[in-house]
Amino acid sequence: MKGEGEPNIVEWRNALKDLCQRVKSVNDMEEKIFRRLRFSYDRLRKLEIQKCFLYCSLFEEDYEIPRESLIEGCIDEGLIHESERRKDAYDRADVFLNKLEKNCLLEKTVNCFSYEVLKMHDVVRDMAIKSIGPEVGYMIKAGKKLTEVPNEHEWTIDLNKVSLMANYISEIPVGLTPKCPTLSTLILSDNPLTKIPESFFEHMSGLKILDLSRTKIEALPGSISKLEYLSALRLRQCTRLKCLPSLEKLVVLKKLDLRWAGIEVVPQGMEMLVSLEYLDLFCGDLKEIPIGILSKLSSLQYLVVTDWWGRPSVKINLEEAVRLRKLEVLECKLDDMQGFNFFLSEFKNFQSFTTYNLVVGTTINYSRDINNLKYKCRLVIGECDIGEQCIVLPDKLQHLRIHKCKNIRSSLNKTVLLENATELGVCIISDCEETEHVVELDSSSSLSCKPVLDKLEGLYLWGLPKLWALVRVEGVATPPRVFSNLKTLRIKRCSGMRKLLPLELLQVLQNLEVIWVNGCKQMEEIIASSDLNASSSDKFTFTFPKLRSLWLWRLPQLKSICSAKGVMVCNSIEEIWIRKCPELKRIPVQLPLLDNGQPSPPPHLKKINISKHSKKWWQSVVEWDHPNAKNILQPFMKYLW
Repeated sequence: MKGEGEPNIVEWRNALKDLCQRVKSVNDMEEKIFRRLRFSYDRLRKLEIQKCFLYCSLFEEDYEIPRESLIEGCIDEGLIHESERRKDAYDRADVFLNKLEKNCLLEKTVNCFSYEVLKMHDVVRDMAIKSIGPEVGYMIKAGKKLTEVPNEHEWTIDLNKVSLMANYISEIPVGLTPKCPTLSTLILSDNPLTKIPESFFEHMSGLKILDLSRTKIEALPGSISKLEYLSALRLRQCTRLKCLPSLEKLVVLKKLDLRWAGIEVVPQGMEMLVSLEYLDLFCGDLKEIPIGILSKLSSLQYLVVTDWWGRPSVKINLEEAVRLRKLEVLECKLDDMQGFNFFLSEFKNFQSFTTYNLVVGTTINYSRDINNLKYKCRLVIGECDIGEQCIVLPDKLQHLRIHKCKNIRSSLNKTVLLENATELGVCIISDCEETEHVVELDSSSSLSCKPVLDKLEGLYLWGLPKLWALVRVEGVATPPRVFSNLKTLRIKRCSGMRKLLPLELLQVLQNLEVIWVNGCKQMEEIIASSDLNASSSDKFTFTFPKLRSLWLWRLPQLKSICSAKGVMVCNSIEEIWIRKCPELKRIPVQLPLLDNGQPSPPPHLKKINISKHSKKWWQSVVEWDHPNAKNILQPFMKYLW
C-alpha cells in the first residue's frame, strides 16, 4: 500500500516536467521538488535497484546507453545476485531497468542503429550525483572536456568509483601514482589515451573493473598483472592495442572484452583464467585460439569469436568448444556442414543457449536492409555442400540465411526440416540456382496439415533464377497459416518469376507491410488472378490492411499490379516507388471516398516516387480507376534520379 504523502506516478512526471522547464541544475532546484525526486528514488525499495540507478550516473550527460551494455555493466559491478545461469542475471537486471523506466528515472528510446538505448535526464543525473554524496567515494567527471587526468590530491584514499569517460585525455603523467586501495571501478573509455605509465596502478590493489574501451592505447603496463582482484577488463575497440601483459595471476577475472582490439595473438596466461565467464575475441587480426586454452576455461558462459556474417573469424578447436557445458551465448564460424552437425549433436540441438550465431562455410556480405538486432539465434550457411540429408535446424532459430549452396533442393522445406523452425522470424535465400519454391507441399509432406512458417516476419529471396512461386501445393489445400505473420517480402533478381502472389494466398497475408520487387526480368503481374476470376466479368477486391510500402524497380515486363478486374484496398499505404517499369499501365489502388462521395488520397500517404525520366510515361500512360486520381495525388508526387 502507498504510504501517506507518497506521490503517485502522475505527480512524479509533473515534477520532472516542472524541473525540465524551470531549472538547469540541482543547485537551482526548489527544495520541495528535489525532495519529491529523492522520495521517488528512496521508494525504489531494493538497494540493488538504487545502485543500478546510481551506476547510470557514471556515464556522461545525455549519453545513450545500449540496454545490453547497461545490463552487462550492472552484472560486472556485482549489482545482480550471482546465479548459475547468465540468463537469470540478465532477466533480473532487466526487471531493475524496467522499474527505473516505470519511475521515470530512465527514459527509453531507439538510436540511429536501431539499438534500444536508455538515457538519464540531466536533471535526474544531477540529483543522482548529489544523492551519492562525497562520503561514498565517487569521482564523476565524465564528458567534462578534460585534457588531463585529475591532480593527485583529487585521488583520495577513500575513492570507490572513478569515471573519466568521454574526455580528451591523451596521456597520464609519468610518476602519477594514486593511492586508492579501495578503488573498485575505473572508467577511462572514449579518451584518446595512448599510454599508461607503469606506476599508475601500483596502489590500486582493490581494483575490480577497468574500462579502457575505445582508447588509442597501444600496450598495457605490466602492473595490470598484479591486480589480483580484477574481475572485468574491458578493452573493446582498442584497435591500436597489440599486446597485453601476462594474465596468469588474474584468477578471479570473469570478463575479458577484446572485441575489435588490435591483438594478433591471445594474451599470455589466458589458460589460467579459470573464473572467466565472458570472453569476446572478435578481433580483426587474431587468427586462432591455440589448442589447449578453451578446454581450461570451463566457466565460460559467453564466447564470441566472429560477427553475424563470419567476418573476420577466429578459429577455434571444435572438440574443445563442445566441452564448455556452461555456454549460453556462442558466436563462431564453422568450416562446413560436418562441423555444424557435430556441434548440433554435442550441444543437444542448442537447447540451453539463449543466443547463438553460427556462420557455416564462407563469409557473407552484410545486408543493411535487414534488421537483425531483434533476433538472437541466427544460422548462416554459405557456399556449402548440403549433401543428401535435410538440414536439421537448431532449437530457437530466429534468423536463417542460405547462400550459394550446392545440392539445394527445389524448395526450402525439402532442404531443411521446417518442423523445428517454430520461431523463425527471418529467412533469406540468396544465389541458390535450383530453388523453385519456398514451400512445396503434396499429400506425402509432413507439413501439409501443420502451421508453416507462421511466425516468419521477413522473407528475402535474391538471385534465384528458377524461382517461379512462393508456395506450390499439389493434392492438398494451402496450409491455413503459411506466411500468416509475414511483414516484409523482398524479391530481387529472380529472373524466372512471372507472378508474385496468387490471389488464394492473399487471405493469409493480412500482416504484410512491405512489398519490394527489384530486377525480376520476367515479372508480369504482382497479384495473380485465379482461373475463376479470369473467367468472370465481375470486378473483385482484395485488401492489404497494413501495407505501408510498395516498391517496383526494374521490371521491364510488368504489365499490371493485378488484372484489370482487380481493385486493391490499401488505406494504410504510405509510399509507392516505381522505377523502370515501362509496360505498367494501371495502378489499382482504390482511393477512399469522402462523405460527399468524392475521392481523397489514402489517409497515410506521404509520397509517390517516380523516376524523373518516366515523368511523361506517368502522366500519359499510367491510369488510375478514378479519372481525377492524378490531380488528387499530384501533391504527393516526387520525381527522382
